[in-house]
Amino acid sequence: MRVLLAFSGGLDTSYLLRRLVKEGHDVVAVTVDTGGLDDIERERLETRASELGSQHFRLVDARERVYRQHIAWLVKANVRRGGVYPLCVGAERVVQAQVVAELAREVGAEAVCHGSTGAGNDQIRFDVAIRTLLPGARILTPIRDERISRETSAAYLASEGFPISAERRDYSINQGLWGVTIGGRETHDPWQYLPDHAWPTTCKPSLAPPGGEDIILTFDRGEIDGGLATVEMLNTLGAAHGVGRGFHLGDTIIGIKGRIAFEAPAAAILIDAHRELEKLVLTRLQLVHKEQLGTMYGAYLHEGLYFDPVMRDMEAFIDSTQGVVTGEVRVHLEQGRVEVHGVRSPYSLVDAKVGRYGEENTLWSNADARGFCAVYGLQGVLAARARA
Repeated sequence: MRVLLAFSGGLDTSYLLRRLVKEGHDVVAVTVDTGGLDDIERERLETRASELGSQHFRLVDARERVYRQHIAWLVKANVRRGGVYPLCVGAERVVQAQVVAELAREVGAEAVCHGSTGAGNDQIRFDVAIRTLLPGARILTPIRDERISRETSAAYLASEGFPISAERRDYSINQGLWGVTIGGRETHDPWQYLPDHAWPTTCKPSLAPPGGEDIILTFDRGEIDGGLATVEMLNTLGAAHGVGRGFHLGDTIIGIKGRIAFEAPAAAILIDAHRELEKLVLTRLQLVHKEQLGTMYGAYLHEGLYFDPVMRDMEAFIDSTQGVVTGEVRVHLEQGRVEVHGVRSPYSLVDAKVGRYGEENTLWSNADARGFCAVYGLQGVLAARARA
C-alpha cells in the first residue's frame, strides 16, 4: 500500500517511517517546511528519511503560505490564547495538513499517516483538515491507536540501529515560523519550569545584552512591512534579547488541561507593536468588538476549525478595521522585555488638528463639559438614591 507520511524527523515520525517500511508499505515521506529549518536541517531530514528506508522524500517550502494564510491574520487580530500564547503550532498544522492532502492526491496514496497522540490537539487538526480536503481518505495513526509511548518508539528505533539522543526522548520540540513549542517532563507538572538547556533558540534573558536595542516597525493596513522576511528577522533578533519565552496552561480541544512552553520572539514583538498602533487609530468601539472577535478567531483556529465558513466572515470584519492601521512603531527590546516607546500614524486620533487633550481643547467648551458631567452616569446616581 502506498502511504503518505507527514514526516517531521522527530522521534514518533521516525518510528512510523521505519515501521511502515518494515511492514512492506511504499512510503512517501513528506516534510512541510513551515519555518525553523536551515539548509543543514533540510539535508539531514532527507538523509534521515532515506536511512529509515523511504524511497520517496518530498520537502515542501510552505513558509510564505503560513505567513499569508495565517500569521498576517494572527497579527491583525492580536491573537494570544489565554492572553499569552500566540498559537505557534496550530496554524502551521493546518498548512501541513493541506500540503499532505494535496500531495496524497498527486502521488496516488491509498492512506495518509501522521504521528499525533491521542491526548493532544494535533490529532484533531490533522484529521479534520484531511477529512475536509481529502474526503474518504484512510487515515493511519498507530501512535494514537496503539498508545505507543516515546520510550517504546525510542526502543524500537534503537533495536533497528537508529538510536535517539536523550534530549529527543525527553522533550518534544516543534519549531516553526511563528515560534517553538517545547513539551516534556517539566511541562507535565504546572509547578515546574524548564531548565536553561531546554530552551532551544532564545538567550536566557539575564544573559542578553544590557541596554537592549531599539527598532522601528512599519505597518501598512495592518500588515508588517517586509512580511515573511521581517518575521524571520524578528525571530532572530528577539531571540538574541531573550524575548518571547513563556508557558501556556489551558484547555485542549478534547477537554483536558494541557501545558506547553514556547518561544515566540517575532510574535511577542509584532503583536505588541500592532496593538499599540491600533490604539492610536481605531475608535473605542472598534477596539472592543475587534478584541472579542479576535479572541474567537484565535480559539477556532487553535481548535482545528479553520475551514468553517465563519472564519472567512470574521476575517472580513477584521480586515475592514485595518484600513487605517498604518504607521510606525518604535520598539525597545531588552533582556526578555518588549516595550513600545513610540507610535505615529497619519490617521492618529490624538493629532492636535483633530482634538487636543488637556486643560484646553478645541472640540467643546467648559460649559459643555459641565453639562456632560451632570448627565453622565445618571442611572447610577438615581439607583444610589433609591437604595439609600
